[in-house]
Amino acid sequence: MIRKQRALGGIILSASTTPADPQGDFGIKYNSSNGGPAPEVVTEAIYRSSRVISEYRIADAHAVDLDTLGSMTIESMLVEVFDPVADYAQLMEHLFDFDRIHALINSGLFTLCFDAMHAVTGPYAHAILEKRLGAPPGTVMNGTPLEDFGGGHPDPNLVYAHDLVKRMNSPDAPDFGAASDGDGDRNMILGRRCFVTPSDSLAILAANAHLVPGYRLGLSGVARSMPTSAAVDRVAARLGIECYETPTGWKFFATCSTPARSHSAAKKVSAPARITCAKKTAVDRTVLAQPARRAPRTGRADRARSLAQVRPQLLFTHDYEAVDAERARSIMTHLHAQLPTLPGQRLAGRVVSYADDFSYTDPVDHSITTGQGIRIGFEDGARIIFRLSGTGTEGATLRIYLERYEADPTQHLHDTQQALADLIACAGQLGDISARTGRGAPTVIT
Repeated sequence: MIRKQRALGGIILSASTTPADPQGDFGIKYNSSNGGPAPEVVTEAIYRSSRVISEYRIADAHAVDLDTLGSMTIESMLVEVFDPVADYAQLMEHLFDFDRIHALINSGLFTLCFDAMHAVTGPYAHAILEKRLGAPPGTVMNGTPLEDFGGGHPDPNLVYAHDLVKRMNSPDAPDFGAASDGDGDRNMILGRRCFVTPSDSLAILAANAHLVPGYRLGLSGVARSMPTSAAVDRVAARLGIECYETPTGWKFFATCSTPARSHSAAKKVSAPARITCAKKTAVDRTVLAQPARRAPRTGRADRARSLAQVRPQLLFTHDYEAVDAERARSIMTHLHAQLPTLPGQRLAGRVVSYADDFSYTDPVDHSITTGQGIRIGFEDGARIIFRLSGTGTEGATLRIYLERYEADPTQHLHDTQQALADLIACAGQLGDISARTGRGAPTVIT
């Protein structure tokens, strides 16, 4: 809407994963004229200005009725209340081939469901998936936004999106499932009895972006946050495009997606369906020749690998939520002290090639961001990453990312935790996790 209205910027009141109330999480964000989160050079300037405010004035005006569309004035300021769903749907229709997606959904060969988790994306999903694309009623789950998210936790992972996970593992599960978080900037993708990590979905979208009308000329580059799997790096290398490793946060992608830099592969829920349309002839050639109305309920993981055209990076996270802040910081301090001695050591049967606290120099404004998480990289490409997250409202969340590349296709369907058991044990020992958190296991495993 910022771009469409050609506004100088926009203030976003956003609850990401916890209820928007005085006891919960209520973020205030500023997005600049390109529509993306303001870069740090802008937010730092705003902060400096805030420290020299000498006075402010309050207008004694009536509250704006946000439930009624239309224009009104507050003293000399014009206020317009509008419904952005129609404008967003129009943009999606420009980027994606709605006619082909509609035909796929109504062919009887493809079914889907989407869990809005009682957050902001519900009205958009109802308008696009059920009304414009013809998905049957009930496709959208938990589609009514609620101030307390219905008592749930709108973090789209295998633990908190339990309604969707249960449905996708049922005997009559749809082919495709997705969920998004409180403010709609993160998602989870599922196949029938198959979890697709966000890292893999990014790699799949990047590899197949040229099949989407809005990206038919391909991507000039991709960007991923540092903890995200290096699967998309392999796609970028094969395509011969740039790949940026940034700190965690949308504001860092915003500068990468300026006209002079690359365009990140946005993880829109519509994209997998559109790519599936284009891939149907190649991937489901035998299915389309059959008289049955439903595709066979097998081969979802193989199809994901076919779409990605890359062999898997085995990746998952261990989240220790609501850890006492002092304990969480002690883990990071303990790890920092070890960094100089780790390169060259053999850990988990591998040789450490680097160990650092990730820092980033922005390619556009050249600003430097430090303290973004501890990286331990091995000569075979495996990684262990430790980060503290401020997403929660109680204590701190310690996130541990573990990753290795597996070239042998006969190993791809093995249990991920077993395949990464040596790295799990190594991370626990390096961080002294059990003793310092007082926990025997993580809160969430993704």
